[in-house]
Amino acid sequence: MSEKQLINPWNYKPWWCQPWSIILTGITLISGSWFIFKLLKITWLTIIVAIPVLIWMGFFLLIWPKLMIKSGILEQKSNE
Repeated sequence: MSEKQLINPWNYKPWWCQPWSIILTGITLISGSWFIFKLLKITWLTIIVAIPVLIWMGFFLLIWPKLMIKSGILEQKSNE
C-alpha cells in the first residue's frame, strides 16, 4: 500500500503570496481605509474598500488552493 503525499499549494508560491501575507495585507488595507476615512468623516467608504479586498482574500485563501489541488498541476510539478 502506497502512501499518498499531501500536496501543499503554498509551497509553490513566493513569500509575498503566502496566507499570512494575504491576511496581513487585507487587514492593513481595510483598517487603513477605516482610519483615513474616519478622520474625513466618511467611514462608509471603508465598506467600498472592504468588499473587493475580502473577495480577493477569500479567493486566494479558500478557492485557489482547492482549485490547484483539484487540477493536478501540483502533482506534475512535484514529479519533475
